[in-house]
Amino acid sequence: MVQVVTELFDTQTDKRLIAESFGKAAAGYDQHAAFQRDVGHRLLTLLPEDLSGTTVVDLGCGTGYFSEQLLAKGAEVICIDLSSQMLEQANQRCGSEKVQYVLADAECLPLADNSVDFVFSSLALQWCTDLAVPLAEIKRIVKPKGRGVFSTLLDGSLNELKQAWREVDSYQHVNDFMTSNQVKIALAQSHCTNHHLNLTPITVWYDTAFSVMRDLKGIGANHVSGRSHGLTSRRSLIQVERAYQVYKNQQNKLPATYQVCFGAINL
Repeated sequence: MVQVVTELFDTQTDKRLIAESFGKAAAGYDQHAAFQRDVGHRLLTLLPEDLSGTTVVDLGCGTGYFSEQLLAKGAEVICIDLSSQMLEQANQRCGSEKVQYVLADAECLPLADNSVDFVFSSLALQWCTDLAVPLAEIKRIVKPKGRGVFSTLLDGSLNELKQAWREVDSYQHVNDFMTSNQVKIALAQSHCTNHHLNLTPITVWYDTAFSVMRDLKGIGANHVSGRSHGLTSRRSLIQVERAYQVYKNQQNKLPATYQVCFGAINL
């Protein structure tokens, strides 16, 4: 059963659009999510191997791929996501035994203080308005001696795509991401004093620039604040493809580089 936080988006138009974007992508998400799985598996190593007898929140669970991994390690899992369609996919994957499904915003979690052992949140928190808020929520709900682990994208991610679009028009086609210093400030503001960060560049190689954009759309990560709402013309896509070629390597592959921050908060 999916628990719903009522009036979730009443004053958050951007969050509603983000949820809609991910909702549209839910059914086909997994076939475009190789990078997301890579990051999530790296993040998973920051949790104990045996999670028997623990409760773990999968915050921004998506289709439940890592919820299933957490279940296999013995945890009871609370799946939380902005998108009801994503939660439906997670339910189909994981079932109802030992799993709760909650439609909620990471910036306002409907969970009691000190109520879970761990929080796992991979590539979800970059969609929050103020990173300090979900970090404070993680700190609030995790029990003493528990841990919250998260990954998020940093400034410089998808720079190749951003630069290629700048050759075509003046609109914003790629989201801006926070700097590592801003992450540290958010941790300080949320009073997460005992933490560890690891900043890791990860490059995914593609045959075409269009394939990069197709994967971003395929996972629902194509909502860009301040973007033109007009349809992208075929001519513009051809121009982007041409501009992207300056990054081609000797194997004729094109890079999509992500700057990933892996964080662990110890309570």
